[in-house]
Amino acid sequence: MAVKQYRPTSPARRHCKGFTFEEITRKKPHRALLVPLRKKGGRNNQGRITVKSRGGGERRHYRLIDFKRKKRGVPGRIASVEYDPNRSCRIALVSYADGDYGYIIHPEGLSVGDRVGAGRNLPIRTGNAMPLSDIPAGVEIHNVQLYPQGRSFVVRSAGTSAQLLAKEDKWAVIRLPSSEIRKFDLACFATIGRVSNAEHKEISLGKAGRARHRGRRPRVRAVAMNPVDHPMGGGEGKSSGGRHPCSPNGKPAKGARTRNLKRKSGQLIVQRRKRRRR
Repeated sequence: MAVKQYRPTSPARRHCKGFTFEEITRKKPHRALLVPLRKKGGRNNQGRITVKSRGGGERRHYRLIDFKRKKRGVPGRIASVEYDPNRSCRIALVSYADGDYGYIIHPEGLSVGDRVGAGRNLPIRTGNAMPLSDIPAGVEIHNVQLYPQGRSFVVRSAGTSAQLLAKEDKWAVIRLPSSEIRKFDLACFATIGRVSNAEHKEISLGKAGRARHRGRRPRVRAVAMNPVDHPMGGGEGKSSGGRHPCSPNGKPAKGARTRNLKRKSGQLIVQRRKRRRR
């Protein structure tokens, strides 16, 4: 996969970067695995805006991804590699031996025709999903379950992977892409390998129009608002806010820790993520 640079036919095109889509093998998605995706415009069930600068964008369909890898013990083959507008990585359509189809997150290095499976006693091979108790230490994994029998929420974005460091009693110690080290139950499932489309971070939208196509509307600076709208608003002339950066609710926006470590998930953290140098 490669990133292409557009010709500077206009000032907006000068800094645009996009994908060549060389790894895509099928343009139209599997229709049985599509559901309508209704836009909310950043509003909750009461119609109030809870997420700012959202709205518009191209129409999409949601692809039903099998994050839990439910087809345990049923071998499958990669039928196609497809583009998903709802996530940064690519997805793979798997054709199972019993005639069913399912979407999974496409691991890096898998191509059409490769075998994948989920369950116990499987070889340590890219694309296979198995419990953490069956995975040796030092192996790269992704799509990790946070709790047994639940969905996989961890390590799903493009180009990311986690590393299994050790096993202690009923816990597996894993280093996440954020450099945080935490414990997972050994019964949790994970997929071997790294998530595809690592070049996603190299993409540059280049112009505001491409952001609008994704449903991102312009965002007003806090210091340009009125005091009734934001704590940093108001002032005579162009002010710098007059206080430390904060959210519309007054909570510190830069550097302050807001994570509640007393929750059940927070108690499993062995080492918090480190602040990276810029």
